[in-house]
Amino acid sequence: MRICLLGATGTIGRTVRHELTARGDELVCLVRQAPATGLDNATFRTVDVTDAAALARDGFRGESFDAVISCMASRTGVPEDAWAIDYRAHLAVLEMARKSGVGQFVLLSALCVQKPLLAFQHAKLAFEAALIGSGMKYSIVRPTAFFKSLSGQIARVRAGKPFLIFGDGSLTACKPISDRDLARYLADCLHDPSRWNRILPIGGPGPAITPRAQGQMLFDLLNQRARFRSVPVGLLDAVIATLNQAGRFKTSLAAKAELARIGRYYATQSMLLLDPATGRYDEAATPSTGRDTLLDHYRAVIAGTATAERGDHAVF
Repeated sequence: MRICLLGATGTIGRTVRHELTARGDELVCLVRQAPATGLDNATFRTVDVTDAAALARDGFRGESFDAVISCMASRTGVPEDAWAIDYRAHLAVLEMARKSGVGQFVLLSALCVQKPLLAFQHAKLAFEAALIGSGMKYSIVRPTAFFKSLSGQIARVRAGKPFLIFGDGSLTACKPISDRDLARYLADCLHDPSRWNRILPIGGPGPAITPRAQGQMLFDLLNQRARFRSVPVGLLDAVIATLNQAGRFKTSLAAKAELARIGRYYATQSMLLLDPATGRYDEAATPSTGRDTLLDHYRAVIAGTATAERGDHAVF
């Protein structure tokens, strides 16, 4: 297939790029900044995806594509960035895709949008609704936590410091998924009719894991006695309140307040399927996919055969 890929230089996007080219697909990657050399036999085009004219001129160029896959997301999640990228830029791509006769759109979204309290979640939901209403064949993939988002304390524990948890470390749980397993799932959406015109929540293999269990894994792998330090959620509330007040006078502090709200969300909300009837997160109902486990990832990072690339969305 000939595929237009968005977000091809991000952590997940790179893995999707590897997966698709390994399968023999032809890729045109629309990026903010092209790499110095070609990668994976893919074509890279530098384009401002927020500019509809530039998208047509520098991105699609009047050419035909079988599908669009988007792994693109706002870098920070603050309102201005979220609405510009998660909604308006995606909407511009969708319109261009429709005009170009593209038949299929695979969107990487996020499981957290099922309980939207933050700007980026509302922006993602707004585009999901636009995609569903477009008439184009779609797959909206909502994964649980990524391995990279659960790797921020490896160096801390290795240095002999306690593992930080909110509350008692069992406030939340998730079924984390690897980049590789997620990339395969996204690529398979192109060919599996059971995944078409559906919203697809997915997790990784195995049971749900709490932050306390994540810390215990690290202590066991490093042959250390388990040491946890609890951070009260109320501390985040105090930080948010202070930044909200200061943000009335300084824009940068208002952005920091939103980042603190994002941190609080992930500290208190599980990345599992939400049962709308009960309002509770349901581990059993959260679909599992793939083969890679968080324990395998931790083991590889500690051994030096993998890296914990955390990017802009790190909490710790």
